[in-house]
Amino acid sequence: MNLIRYQALLLMLFALFLYSPVRGQKRGVVTGRVVAESGVELEFANVGIRKISLGGVTDQNGSFSIQNVPYGEHILTASMIGFEPKQIKIEVSANKSGESYLFTLNETAGALGEVVVSGTMKEVSKLDSPVPVEVYLANFFRANPTPSVFESLQNVNGVRPQINCNVCNTGDIHINGLEGPYTMVLIDGMPIVSGLSSVYGLTGIPQALIERVEVVKGPASTLYGSEAVGGLINIITKKPSSAPLLTADVFSTDWADVNADLGLRYNLSDKTQGLLGVNYFNYQNALDKNEDGFTDVTLQNRISVFNKFNFGRKSGKNFSVAGRYVYEDRWGGEMDWSSEYRGGDEIYAESIYTSRWEMFGVYQLPVEEDLNFQFSTNGHKQNSVYGDTPYIADQYIGFGQLTWNKPLKYHDLLFGMAYRYTYYDDNTPATATENEINEPSITHLPGAFIQDEITFNETHKILLGMRYDYNSLHGSIVSPRINYKWTSKNKQDVIRLSLGNGYRVANVFTEDHAALTGAREVVFEEELDPETSWNANLNLVKKIYTASQVYIGLDASAFYTYFNNAILPDYETDPNKIIYGNLDGSAVSKGASLNVEMSWLNGLNIIVGGTLMDVSVTENDVTYRQLLTERFSGVWSVGYTISSIDLTVDYTGNLYGPMRLPLLGDLDDRPAYSPWYSLQNLQLTKQLNTKWEVYAGVKNLLDFTPASNSIARSFDPFDRNVLFGTDGQVIPTAENPNALTFDPSYVYAPNQGRRAFLGIRFTLD
Repeated sequence: MNLIRYQALLLMLFALFLYSPVRGQKRGVVTGRVVAESGVELEFANVGIRKISLGGVTDQNGSFSIQNVPYGEHILTASMIGFEPKQIKIEVSANKSGESYLFTLNETAGALGEVVVSGTMKEVSKLDSPVPVEVYLANFFRANPTPSVFESLQNVNGVRPQINCNVCNTGDIHINGLEGPYTMVLIDGMPIVSGLSSVYGLTGIPQALIERVEVVKGPASTLYGSEAVGGLINIITKKPSSAPLLTADVFSTDWADVNADLGLRYNLSDKTQGLLGVNYFNYQNALDKNEDGFTDVTLQNRISVFNKFNFGRKSGKNFSVAGRYVYEDRWGGEMDWSSEYRGGDEIYAESIYTSRWEMFGVYQLPVEEDLNFQFSTNGHKQNSVYGDTPYIADQYIGFGQLTWNKPLKYHDLLFGMAYRYTYYDDNTPATATENEINEPSITHLPGAFIQDEITFNETHKILLGMRYDYNSLHGSIVSPRINYKWTSKNKQDVIRLSLGNGYRVANVFTEDHAALTGAREVVFEEELDPETSWNANLNLVKKIYTASQVYIGLDASAFYTYFNNAILPDYETDPNKIIYGNLDGSAVSKGASLNVEMSWLNGLNIIVGGTLMDVSVTENDVTYRQLLTERFSGVWSVGYTISSIDLTVDYTGNLYGPMRLPLLGDLDDRPAYSPWYSLQNLQLTKQLNTKWEVYAGVKNLLDFTPASNSIARSFDPFDRNVLFGTDGQVIPTAENPNALTFDPSYVYAPNQGRRAFLGIRFTLD
């Protein structure tokens, strides 16, 4: 018993010995406040001294108090989801008693603080923009690496890459269910889209050079003119001054395709910085896994070179020029096709040679006022054959625009004058006279616009805009718009209301439609008038910071677009024709969408989005759904970083509802609607060091592919065994009981099933 007491006494003395220095150390109280850059108090912010594990959270007034802090110097840290953390050095002593500390935290990109240009044609923070703009940074697309921006957009809510041809795999971008010709594509704010580039505007851009992608849903014709009816996609490339010295990204899949991106920053002189990007994609492995006798995807050989120069000027004003060249050779068709059969009627294939160049830039004039001259020009040569039908086309576009930005006390004025020249020539009736004499189409499109952004106070803002264009073929076109924005005092709630007009001048001979001319004849019912639309959009944004340190961002929209003179291709009246004419009725696109973003301090990030819409056409008092438009689509992206082993897991995917498909008559026994389907992807990324990382994963986890009969009569691509009546209609026979012709337009999803991929990235700052 005495031994036990002795041991207990020794333990108490030892504990007292260890504790006494701490117990005798003097302690104080640290107090302060945490506010946002706007001055709003931040509740539930973490404030603490990590080395001694003392801290707490702020109250509703943004105030904090930390008790029993030992005297001496410490590092005090304040952090909160959605804001950049800050540290300050403090001293706790009797002389510093009662001192209060103030933290001012800046919002991060995840808190919707990015700079955007697409909505107002000038740099503003996304929060301040009266026009709703969605921003997707480069890391968003890295969660599911693809050979082109075209495919990457499949993970953007309300945006769907649509493949229009099962054989040549041409496609376009649908925004809120509207077809590709309604979408304008820009690089660094300059329009590059044209009649032949709905595909090439989004392919061949080296993704190593992309800083962000901005998406505006709804008419933007007031600022950007024709083709911006459904919305616009603006690809912002990196500035040479902030880009890494060298980047490389190479990946391949078990289908034996290879994609390589290279980026290089260099100095051409003391005042000239350059940024070079090269993209190369190669796929030469003909596969027919659905056993229809045709390649599942086109074989491609594509190279793109992009170069951007920034010129330093004594005045500090902006001057940059960029250029891009794309060459592509691709084909799809019967498995035993080779180039010697190109253009013949022995073995069917669709072979496309494309050569395209672009140049664009901006020059800020050397005057006191903020005057900018922007320009872009491009040339596009197309040499295609669809079976034995050739399609040879040339297009040249020149565009210039002068803008003057004049900020006043409560007004921010933007004036602009623009001019677009379009030259187009092909070997089809589109550029031929009644006497079948070739006559290239030349269009002049001068225009002017004005915009006034009126700020009443920190809460209310209105943007008014008006544009006038004169088309040398169609005459005068006016496009007005009005936008209203309300922002709460704490900057965490935003309401935007938009009303605008858009227009589109017909240019039906794009590659997308020509891709079908091997099976169909293009017919015009009449001289096509410009298509106009009115759009209303209500956008709600809310930011939530919870007590458990979770950031939640909500972005909801309701939209309604009404079209006059809609130009819709008619595939159903005659299976051998595509008939174009102005709709004698109206078309409507309406719906609602919701994006939810959630972030945790432990590195988990979730983005989920859904769009519910109805795109319909009304003609002769009959309303029907537009072809190839889903009622519902959903997307998600889940990322989690295990910091202890530098491993990131990304799970991305989308879900699409049924779409009405183009059948070839009443006897066509294929389903009239596509099934529900989902494309899901999983990726693991391992950071090896500051320069190297490897990534691997699986695309299309569920192995979904369309039905093998998507190409009608793939065994008879030249319709040799099809019997036609005197009216051009197909006559059912014992060999062809469903009265079908060869047709590749019954398509809604890619033909590539599950596939594994492996890649490596290198970055040298």
